[in-house]
Amino acid sequence: MKKFFLVLLLGIALIPIGKPTQAGELDRFKGMSGTINIAGGTAHIPVLKDAVKRVMSFNPKIKITIAGGGSGVGIQKVGEGLVDIGNSGRKPKDTEIKKYDLKLFPWALDGVAVVLNKENKISSFRSSQVQDIYSGKITNWRDVEGNDATINLYTRDEASGTRAVFWKKMLKKGNVSSKANVVPSNGAMKVAVANDPNAIGYISIGHIDETVKAPIVDGVKPSQETALNGEYKVVRKLYSNTKGEPKPLVKAFIDYIMGPEGEKIIKKHNFIPIQ
Repeated sequence: MKKFFLVLLLGIALIPIGKPTQAGELDRFKGMSGTINIAGGTAHIPVLKDAVKRVMSFNPKIKITIAGGGSGVGIQKVGEGLVDIGNSGRKPKDTEIKKYDLKLFPWALDGVAVVLNKENKISSFRSSQVQDIYSGKITNWRDVEGNDATINLYTRDEASGTRAVFWKKMLKKGNVSSKANVVPSNGAMKVAVANDPNAIGYISIGHIDETVKAPIVDGVKPSQETALNGEYKVVRKLYSNTKGEPKPLVKAFIDYIMGPEGEKIIKKHNFIPIQ
């Protein structure tokens, strides 16, 4: 069988599609052709990669590219007409919506959690301790009942929606030390923390796997379940945004993400579909 490929522009990778998925929800793409370019928030990527593979396998006349860059980049690029969909892990500001005539499509609820290297013996924090670590007030793990070692901070750049919600809801808009290492995506954050025994970072809950550990904060284990029931407070929506009303092919793709099969993909990747 001829293979088709999704170009993932995050470091450029080619992903084989494999066997076609069942039709049903994919029937909306019958007879369609064209290209969809997507950029922005990186939390969205596991869901979109999965959906894109299914769509392109069903209809090889459709080509879809996905790039990261962060929420601010996604909003700017779609607003300037450089991409068809701009992903954001925060709601676009009213000024952005007005300036770019944005249409917002929220499709998942996601939490943002502190993550540590698996070898770190710490299993819980108070949020005030996290705030003191990120401000630079606490610089050694022994001060939070860890090993005698310097804490290595990891953060995201200011275009990141993941950073925005973490800064607002976990750090209470407090300072982030200038000594923090800046990484470009949720995936890069996970890799950095997994490879640094003294690291502390934060990622989308949907990206948490066995390579890192997510400690309890203020007595609550960060999970999509606790995010959904309101126990865990550091949460946000994932948006796909368009400039004005989406064109038919783009609308079909967004409708697919927000439809029954899309909901299954969203749940598969540990996010919570927005009904």
